[in-house]
Amino acid sequence: MYDFKGNTKNLSRTYTGRMCINFTPPTRQQLEDHFKVPTPEFEWKAETWQDYLAPAIIDTGDGPFAFMASYGFVPKGHMPPGRRLTTMNARAETIGPLPTYKRAWHLSQLCLIPMQAFYEPCYETGKAVRTRIRLASGEPFAVAGMWRGWQEQDGSTSYSFTQITINADHHALMQRMHKPEDEKRSLVIIPRDQYDVWLNCKNPEQARNRLVNYQADQMDASPAPQQSRSRT
Repeated sequence: MYDFKGNTKNLSRTYTGRMCINFTPPTRQQLEDHFKVPTPEFEWKAETWQDYLAPAIIDTGDGPFAFMASYGFVPKGHMPPGRRLTTMNARAETIGPLPTYKRAWHLSQLCLIPMQAFYEPCYETGKAVRTRIRLASGEPFAVAGMWRGWQEQDGSTSYSFTQITINADHHALMQRMHKPEDEKRSLVIIPRDQYDVWLNCKNPEQARNRLVNYQADQMDASPAPQQSRSRT
């Protein structure tokens, strides 16, 4: 049984315009009030990038709770020698057979990734404009994810997560993101009344059936120029 007290290093990343690689996590108050879970003892940054720690929510049978995990399914310290994998997003179409995700998917290691907004590049002006995607209501929300544990050299266990993405070629809002020739993808926003259903789903195919696009008229998109970030 995991103890969910792992830790990893925070590493800075540059916004590159790829599929969602950056999001704004919830505040402690939002975790308590909206998601109804105790807050982890660790602190997290105002924005989350690859290998940053952020709260994720799971349910191991005693009710949902939040723990700290690293953004990216394969953290930097566990990359194969000479390789640099990008595992912040897992495609729903290949999450089952791909070796990186196969075991966790078939074990139904599902999680919710709570956030206030995520960011995508919009090319409608001809250039990549960093765009904030959030709920039109302004409320925090959660996207579908998957988690796993890692054994560290000191004997401790750390944790990581990935976001699950689906095709959004015909989604009124998400089809505006990325270059015109690119396939449109979207994170999967889980409706608030379905949080427990997602966390407790033990059948991978039933979980796959819940990976659908959120209603565009309940979402909002606005330009959000990137602020300078500390590398500490």
